[in-house]
Amino acid sequence: MKTNYTKAIASPNVRFITQLQLQTLIVVTLLLLSFTKVNAQEEYTKPSWMFGVAAGANFNFYSGSTYMLNEGFTPLATFHKGNGVGLFLAPSIEYHRPDSRFGFILQAGYDSRRGSFDQVMTPCDCPADLETKLSYITIEPSLRFAPFKSNFYLYGGPRFAFIQDKSFTYKQGTNPNFPLQEANPDVKGDFSDMNKNIISMQIGLGYDIPLNGTTSKTQFVLSPFVAYHPYFGQNPRDVETWNITTVRAGAVLKFGQGKLIEPPATGEVSFSSTPPTNVATVKVVREVFPLRNYVFFNETSTAIPNRYVILNKSEVKDFKEDQVQFKTPNTVSGRSERQMLVYYNILNILGDRMVKNPNTKITLVGSSENGRQEGIVMAQNIKTYLVTVFEINENRIAVEGRDKPAVPSEQIGGTKELGLLREGDRRVSIESNSPELLMEFQSGKNAPLKPIEIVTGNQNPSNDVIFDVKGAEETLSFWTLQIIDEKGKTQNYGPYTQEQVSIPRKTIMGNQPEGNYKTIMTGTTKTGKVINQESTMLLTPYVAPVVEESIRFSVIYEFNESKAINIYDKYLTEIVAPKIPQNGTVIITGHTDVIGEVDYNKNLSLARANDVKSILEKSLAASGRTDVKFQVRGEGENEKLAPFENKYPEERFYNRTVIIDIIK
Repeated sequence: MKTNYTKAIASPNVRFITQLQLQTLIVVTLLLLSFTKVNAQEEYTKPSWMFGVAAGANFNFYSGSTYMLNEGFTPLATFHKGNGVGLFLAPSIEYHRPDSRFGFILQAGYDSRRGSFDQVMTPCDCPADLETKLSYITIEPSLRFAPFKSNFYLYGGPRFAFIQDKSFTYKQGTNPNFPLQEANPDVKGDFSDMNKNIISMQIGLGYDIPLNGTTSKTQFVLSPFVAYHPYFGQNPRDVETWNITTVRAGAVLKFGQGKLIEPPATGEVSFSSTPPTNVATVKVVREVFPLRNYVFFNETSTAIPNRYVILNKSEVKDFKEDQVQFKTPNTVSGRSERQMLVYYNILNILGDRMVKNPNTKITLVGSSENGRQEGIVMAQNIKTYLVTVFEINENRIAVEGRDKPAVPSEQIGGTKELGLLREGDRRVSIESNSPELLMEFQSGKNAPLKPIEIVTGNQNPSNDVIFDVKGAEETLSFWTLQIIDEKGKTQNYGPYTQEQVSIPRKTIMGNQPEGNYKTIMTGTTKTGKVINQESTMLLTPYVAPVVEESIRFSVIYEFNESKAINIYDKYLTEIVAPKIPQNGTVIITGHTDVIGEVDYNKNLSLARANDVKSILEKSLAASGRTDVKFQVRGEGENEKLAPFENKYPEERFYNRTVIIDIIK
């Protein structure tokens, strides 16, 4: 190891690097401040990413012992304690979301652990001094923790140091008892046996001081900090026992860019009022809806499909078949969906009827292409539901199994659309000889269940005035309404926060005649601004509409049948025909499912409709009536005009129908 016996001088390289870093920091800071844009009308979040420079002083405290400085020089005394102040200067990267406690800090730069050992006396009673310019390039990743989600934070993590300067200067003075003694030259050199890499740790705390407000996108923060670097792990040499404890104090000048905070919306608010209109007539349809006595099963399952409504025992007491239509969900609006919901309650309707008629009995016949045994399992699942939920005596319900139903859709020798046909044959038929359960004048295995009456149509049109304030929920804290009639009488309503309000026409008008009403909406925005909007509306007193009631009956068919109308002969003659008023109009419309050729289905639906017409005409003629006007149509499989969709077999079965509308 080379040792120089010269007087100590400062390292020009270290001085140059330090001065350059400080100058760069000052220039960058001034440039960034000059480009910082402040806009009092805009607000930004605190930055998550911050970039800057950390600068501070390392207060270094030496302990342990050092004696042999290198292979070429060993002084006559051992040095122990010491201290010194060194520079710390490093670029800094920091990530910390303003609304969180945790983040991280990464600093990497120049780390001086320079210092001077306490003076010792040599055997010649000469004072000896040892100083070092020990320094490292350090990399310090730290976990940042803000316990109160405030500007105060703690941090800690490892320190990875790579030695840069290991020089020392040894000075030995003269014995004061011999003042004329010539002083020894300074000894300069590098320590030997130095650890090139050091892994230690640090913990610290800091506090962020904003230098500009959140009205600037680019925000500057000065963050004073104090850190403690304990002695363990900080042994500069792999020989002897010299170690260093450091307390670092300094500040980080950092900057970052916040995200624009969208101000509370002060957009457009649109006010309008919509008075109710008097409806001259209201059409009401009273429909006698047939209940097909089948429950269809999915191809790979013997469980009751989830499209059927299944109750639990606690719900049975509240179930009433005549209220099924009124429990339709709000999402169900079309006729097809409403009627299917009634049908999908078939097991609950059946259970309710059997509870009310304790002498009734049924047979459940399951049909499956996989064999009789699977058909029995399907039927047994329905029986279990009725017995368990409706508490019907199991002796009232018999079960059977078949390969095919008594009236199958798939015919011997058929080759077309077998998948759809077989879906229709995978079912459980509900058979009974109890008239309380069956359609009027029907009996036997294939008799439909007693129909249910459904009333559709709006008998009570809205009688409210609708006030709309579009944008109110976003823009306004609240709004009020002032209504002024032609005589100057004022009515006040509110405050409201929602965008739409309904007020009964009678509440506004009282017993006043038709007239114009001025409405004033006064809203207070979320920023405190008051806005007013006006409109005028014409209100007329309520006039009850004329109710036009019609009656609808349906006749349902098995697959590919047109002559099956014979089983409905007595029903059409004794139930439907007497409901036709004098000079009434009867509209008869035939439909089919989508199985088969289009032209064939068109002709089949018309044939079915004409069969119904013939029976009704015959019945009316027997009573001496010729006053009824008939309209007959066959729509075939036209899906736009079909009563139901064709997705499930039950929908296709209900599309094999003739609908009879009796207009009064």
